[in-house]
Amino acid sequence: MEAAMADRRMTAEERQAQNRRRRAFTSEFYRQNRGMLALGMGCAVLISAGELGISGLMRQLVDVYTTGNMDSLRQAAVLGAALTVGFALVLALNTLARPRFLERAAVQYKRYVFGELTKKSVSSFSRENTGRYISALTNDCTAIETDWLNKQFSLVTSLLSCVGALCMMVYYSPLLTLCTVALALLPLTASILTGGRLAREEKVVSEENERFVDTVKDLLSGFTVIKSFKAESQAQGLFSRRNREVEGVKRRRRTVEQAVDALASVAGLISQFGVFVLGAWMAVTGRGVTAGMVIVFVQLCNYILSPIGTVPGILAGRKAAMALVDKLAAALADNRRSEGEPLPAGLRDAIRLRDVSFAYEEGKPVLRGVNCTFEAGKSYALVGASGSGKSTLLSLLTGGYDGYAGSVTVDGRELREASSDSLFDLMCMVQQNVFVFNDTLRDNITLFHDFPAERVEEAVARSGLTDVVARKGYDYLCGENGCGLSGGERQRVSIARCLLRRTPVMLIDEATAALDNQTAREVTEAILSLDGLTRVVVTHRLEAPLLEKYDIICVLRGGVVCEAGSFRELMAGDTYFRSLYNVSQEA
Repeated sequence: MEAAMADRRMTAEERQAQNRRRRAFTSEFYRQNRGMLALGMGCAVLISAGELGISGLMRQLVDVYTTGNMDSLRQAAVLGAALTVGFALVLALNTLARPRFLERAAVQYKRYVFGELTKKSVSSFSRENTGRYISALTNDCTAIETDWLNKQFSLVTSLLSCVGALCMMVYYSPLLTLCTVALALLPLTASILTGGRLAREEKVVSEENERFVDTVKDLLSGFTVIKSFKAESQAQGLFSRRNREVEGVKRRRRTVEQAVDALASVAGLISQFGVFVLGAWMAVTGRGVTAGMVIVFVQLCNYILSPIGTVPGILAGRKAAMALVDKLAAALADNRRSEGEPLPAGLRDAIRLRDVSFAYEEGKPVLRGVNCTFEAGKSYALVGASGSGKSTLLSLLTGGYDGYAGSVTVDGRELREASSDSLFDLMCMVQQNVFVFNDTLRDNITLFHDFPAERVEEAVARSGLTDVVARKGYDYLCGENGCGLSGGERQRVSIARCLLRRTPVMLIDEATAALDNQTAREVTEAILSLDGLTRVVVTHRLEAPLLEKYDIICVLRGGVVCEAGSFRELMAGDTYFRSLYNVSQEA
């Protein structure tokens, strides 16, 4: 009993958390957008009133045909002209208000989503399916805009027209109104029975879109591999399968939509025909119903039947849209790095690792009880065989992974308890795999920040980019992921980014791997000559002139720092480093 109650409480708590996340996301549709929303809703109200007014005018005109009253005709003509002008003005205003509301809603929502996405930790994001977020920012946003944001105005118009139509019908003939409402139960029943399927189908479409986007992204990213291994037919088969699957679920969703519309249309036709027959019978038998009333009842019946057919679909669309919002909000809330207190602006003492162990997969440790210290202002080289844990150690220093054992402290502050912003203000990392945006060379160097020209020039010179800038210019478009640049040029862009930021700690992971020996030597010397910075460099270049410039060389072997010291100290004894160095010289 107690366990069941606890489960129910947990479910309630989860629901409350879901509602809080939903409100945070959906509020972006309306933030600084309530004026356009109010204007659009006002137009929806006036459109409803105008449609009902036109229906009332039709009754008056039809009755004029039978009575021949010219005064009534003139009155109807003046009223019709006024209604037409007013209706046209409202529609013109509506064409301005609704698109502006939708534009701002979409811009703010997607901006908020992307902002929440950037709050994820590097490690959690790297483990996730990016196709989920691509689909959420494209297909899902379009579905939310189409199925709910746009249709909420139609919902207001439909409901107000329905209520107004009922009031007018009751005024004209309570008995015929009662019969009309009874006949309207038929399409209402059809909509209730079929409308609930839409939300489920929309969710399935969203999931299949994710898989399709992910497949396309993989196939395009792996284009070179596909060509080199002559796997074109296999890639085509995979694409075709995913394409059939996503279009298949879209077809099922469209089938449900068409089925709902078809049932509502048939039921509505039966209802309208019944109203017309009943009205005609009441007019012929002298029960206070005129020909104009019968015509207007049929017209007003549309305003009752239309919401019965469309409102369940609109509400189902809202439910589907909220399901997409909830799904995205839950994904963005998962694996978020907990934010702690900010670190000091500079490194005063040291970064210390004590008994640090880490594994990407349980039971397969990459680091085993690492102990090392990186003192402020000194330069360190991390060397070791491939797979010894060098790059993983750097990733821990940048807060990429929180699930390590032991402690990593910055001036005595535990890294897990530090805020991400202050951590990245303190450290900058140059990675092996450099990402270059499809933008200008200048923007790729500055990463869209505004830096003084002299600082940019200094970073360009120190990173060995001077010749590249001279040949191509700062406005050169680098292409998708820097396809217009060589591997060495991309690497230099990454180094320039880090130099430009001038963070107190610089972490460099094989930054010169793609550079020729001369350029690599020049870039490394430029980095080591920087005063006041703490530099931790992973390197495979075991060259004495460069290694002698490091204060300390930390040697990793099997996930453990097995040796540490200056180049001369390590070469003086029978060390593992000396063996590595000798092997590299023979190669």
